[in-house]
Amino acid sequence: MPQTITNRYSDLHFSFIANPVRKDVGLVYDVEAVKQSLISLVLTKHYERPFHPEIGCNVTALLFDNITSITAIAIQRSVEDVIQNFEPRVKLQKVDVQVHPDSNGYNVSIYFFVLNFRELVNVDFFLERLR
Repeated sequence: MPQTITNRYSDLHFSFIANPVRKDVGLVYDVEAVKQSLISLVLTKHYERPFHPEIGCNVTALLFDNITSITAIAIQRSVEDVIQNFEPRVKLQKVDVQVHPDSNGYNVSIYFFVLNFRELVNVDFFLERLR
């Protein structure tokens, strides 16, 4: 009897586009759900989530510092801390932060394993100041 693969993790899709069949908000599953969760954790400020002021990352405050490799190291450590403390579904391997002074931002690459999945996954995004 073949095994059916069930989705282990699910989350709402960031775009909030309605599913055309169910007329409900779209969902993402498994690795994509964890990727969205990581990005959401990194971009969340402290005291932004009701009843959970401890959840958050200092990245948005660091974006207003000078664009240097020292700030990139501080961003890297802040991202590592928030993932290790608040995302139990991943085993973090590496966080790489590249400085882009011409674009006034940082390219962040997070490499991790999702629990119960065998492949190394990465998520890349660009952090920049917005007013």
